[in-house]
Amino acid sequence: MPANRTFEVKALSRVEGEGALYVRLEGDRVERVELNIYEPPRFFESFLRGRSIHEVPDITARICGICPVAYQMTACHALEKALGITVTPEIRALRRLLYCGEWIESHALHIYLLHAPDFLGYESGISMAAEHREVVEKGLRMKKIGNELLEILGGRAIHPINVAVGGFYKAPDPQALHDLLPELEWGQQAAHDTLELVSRFEFPDFSVDYEFVSVRNPNEYPMNEGRVAASGGLDIAAEEYESHFDERHMRHSTALHSVRLPGETPYLVGPLARINLCLDQLPPHARRAADRCGVDWPSRNNFQSIVARAIEVIAAYEIAIEIVRNYRSAPSESRVPFTPRAGEGRHATEAPRGLIYHRYRIGEDGLIAEAKIVPPTSQNQGQIESDLRAFVPSVVSLDDVSATRKCEHLIRNYDPCISCATHFLKLTIDRQ
Repeated sequence: MPANRTFEVKALSRVEGEGALYVRLEGDRVERVELNIYEPPRFFESFLRGRSIHEVPDITARICGICPVAYQMTACHALEKALGITVTPEIRALRRLLYCGEWIESHALHIYLLHAPDFLGYESGISMAAEHREVVEKGLRMKKIGNELLEILGGRAIHPINVAVGGFYKAPDPQALHDLLPELEWGQQAAHDTLELVSRFEFPDFSVDYEFVSVRNPNEYPMNEGRVAASGGLDIAAEEYESHFDERHMRHSTALHSVRLPGETPYLVGPLARINLCLDQLPPHARRAADRCGVDWPSRNNFQSIVARAIEVIAAYEIAIEIVRNYRSAPSESRVPFTPRAGEGRHATEAPRGLIYHRYRIGEDGLIAEAKIVPPTSQNQGQIESDLRAFVPSVVSLDDVSATRKCEHLIRNYDPCISCATHFLKLTIDRQ
C-alpha cells in the first residue's frame, strides 16, 4: 500500500442527511477521526421561540420525515409537565400505539433497504431486490403497515397532523384500527422471519466497552415514559438529564456532540442500548425471540444492532396488536383541555434511533420562551467517531474501495438521521 492514501465518499449512501468523514493515518496509527457535518444548522429551537404551545407538535414534526412522532411525543410530554396536564389512560395507550407505528416503519426501512445490503454484499436495497425480491417486498409491506398506523392515528404518515398537547385533535376510528389487525398479525410473523434472517448474518469481531443509555420503565418496554438509565449505574428522572449530559460544539461540525458528564465521554443510544438495558421489559413473544436468536445479551458489538432492531419490530407489532384489540370505542375526550401558563417542562422518549430529550420554558404570555432539543444522532456522533478510531486499524490493509465500504457499514450500524442532528457524509482518509 502507498504511504499516502485518500479515501473519499462524496455522499454516504443509505443514510439520511449529508456531511463528511475525515480520517488521517500515520502508518497504521489513526491520528484523527472527524465527522465533518457541514450542512447549515436548521435552528428549530429558535423557530419555536414566540410560538403558541399548540404549534409546537406540528413544527417539531418537520425536523424529520422518518421519525416525526418522536419529536411530537417528546414535545407534548415536556409541555404537559410544564402545564400540569395528566392525560387519560386511553390517550396514553393511543400514543404508545402511534409510537409503535413509527418504530415499525423506521426499523423496517433501515433493516431491509439500508442495512441488510451491507451484510449481503449489495450496493443498495434496489440491487439487492433484483436477486431477493421477496425479501425486499416483505420489508416494504412491513413498513407500509407502520405507515398505515400513522395515518389512522396521526392523519397522515409523514409529519402527522392529529397530534396535540393533551392528546389528539380527533380520536382514531376503532373500526379502521380493527380492520388493520390482519395486517398487524401478518407483520408480527414477518418480524419473526426478519429476526431469523438477520441473526444469521456474519458479524465482524468488534466489541466496544460502550456506556449504554436509554429510557427505562420498570413496567414496560420504553417508548414514551420512564427514567434515563445508563449501564454505568445512572438512574435519573428526565428533569436531571442536563446535569449528566451536555452538548459540545465541535470545530469540524455544525451539529453539536453530546457527552456524558463529568468525564465528557461518548455514549451509545439506540436499539442495542435499549435491548441491553431493558431486555426484561420486552413483551413475551419478543423476549422469547431475543433469548433464542443466538446473541448473548448484553452485546457490545454494534454490528448486531440490526438484530436488536428486528427484536424491536417484533415488540412493536406485539404491543400494537394488544392495544388495537382492546380499543373498542373512541374515548369521550380525545384531548385534555388546558389554559396556557408560565412553566418549564423536560422529558425524554425513545425514538427509533435512541433517546431524544426536549426542554421547554413557557413565558408569562403563554408562548414558548425557550426550547432545547437533543436528537439521538447528535448523542451518537461522538461514539461513531470513537468506533471508527477503534475500527479503522482493522481495515487499513484492504484496498481503498473495500476499506471505505467497511467504514460506511460501521456508520450505518447507527441508522444516523443526520438531518435531525444536522448533517453528513464524505469520507477522506489522509495517510501520512
